[in-house]
Amino acid sequence: MNSVAIRLLSQQLTAPLFSHPADVVGYMGAMQAQDYRMMRWAVAMRTRKPSHKAFKEAFDKGEIIRLHLMRGTWQLVPAEDYWAALSIFAPKAIAVTKGWMSSNRISIPDEEYVRIRELLAQTAADLHSVTKDDFVGALEEKGIRMDAHRLSYHIRMAEMNGVLCSGNLLPMKATYALTANKIKRASVTMDRDEALMLFARKYFQSRQPATLEDFVWWTGLNINDCRRGISLLGDYLHAERYKGREFYLTEDCRTRGFRKGKFLLIPPYDEYLISYKSRDIVLPQEHRHHAHNNSGIFQPIIAHDGIVCGNWSPFKEDCQVSFFEGDVDIEKIHDSWRAYNSFRK
Repeated sequence: MNSVAIRLLSQQLTAPLFSHPADVVGYMGAMQAQDYRMMRWAVAMRTRKPSHKAFKEAFDKGEIIRLHLMRGTWQLVPAEDYWAALSIFAPKAIAVTKGWMSSNRISIPDEEYVRIRELLAQTAADLHSVTKDDFVGALEEKGIRMDAHRLSYHIRMAEMNGVLCSGNLLPMKATYALTANKIKRASVTMDRDEALMLFARKYFQSRQPATLEDFVWWTGLNINDCRRGISLLGDYLHAERYKGREFYLTEDCRTRGFRKGKFLLIPPYDEYLISYKSRDIVLPQEHRHHAHNNSGIFQPIIAHDGIVCGNWSPFKEDCQVSFFEGDVDIEKIHDSWRAYNSFRK
């Protein structure tokens, strides 16, 4: 099993199959969107022809939705899976978020949740696409002042309860919209098993080879739910032993299309690493600290033939890179840099 090549193909980082950004997010099921600017490149680099305009159009139309969801963190989800994703992931994410609030000594009574949620919803309905500053102004008009941390929790809870979702894409600031005005209600409601099967299929088709522990980490669900999702897929998945662990692959796993010699400029918090609990297949353990720390802060990374080997600076005007071991001819990076530079401009 060429695990690295399969990962690159499954993650659409080599020989991508899709032209439209919304199709990428739909295929992946959900994508980490912690960095508001770099989430665009995370999606676009998985398309045949990366286009910032195409991403913005899909985002503004509501084909791609950004919200706090899995593990209580920022995610991109496809509009068609939005309600299913909320049903399966939001309860655990809300519990996780309340745990964070408790550790930060923030307690919000139910009546405050209801009142503030109604005001946030009304503001989003009136303005269509609003920033956090707009929410602050609307609350102040009602004589309500609260610190930014507390307001952030109110917004996050409104997202995870299906009241707010992402508004239009701005260069630097996140925006919010009223979900009811942005996303159609699903005509048929999925039951829990259907939702588990949907996201298990999307996870393994796009992240294979991956383990049960990886799937548990990615979803934030309990291990029994994840086992159930895998079992529901039946023969679509099969297991192979590799490096002492059991990895799952799909029956239609891609194995052709990988070409050696390619460098990838991968954004921070990208699914190439964050999808997995164990990342040693593509990230040598001795270099782990260059890619992320123990607090969950992820850095922009360079991969050569799928193996993480360096860091890069996405917001510099020229190509600035560093490598963990030895020197690499900078000319070999230029094709990837030109593609990224063309995208961001």
